[in-house]
Amino acid sequence: MSDSTVQCWLVERELGDRDFVTLVYATPDGSRFQQRQRSSTALRTGPEVTAATDIPEAELEPVPDAETRERYAEEVDRTAQRYDPDDPI
Repeated sequence: MSDSTVQCWLVERELGDRDFVTLVYATPDGSRFQQRQRSSTALRTGPEVTAATDIPEAELEPVPDAETRERYAEEVDRTAQRYDPDDPI
């Protein structure tokens, strides 16, 4: 198993109906992603949500369709142009 990581960028943030926020980080080409859920309380009191984060390759899932891959890649470009990786957003 590889210990290598990939820098992934925040491409989606959605507030759920049970006080949970879903965060999606994607690779720069939009081909792989990781989805995380955090409570809105944890967002206020825990570590900040940053523009980018390093994710172990083994924890990334393939993006299932071309439309979503393209949307994620475009959002990575937009986020990377506006923020440094460690910037809270």
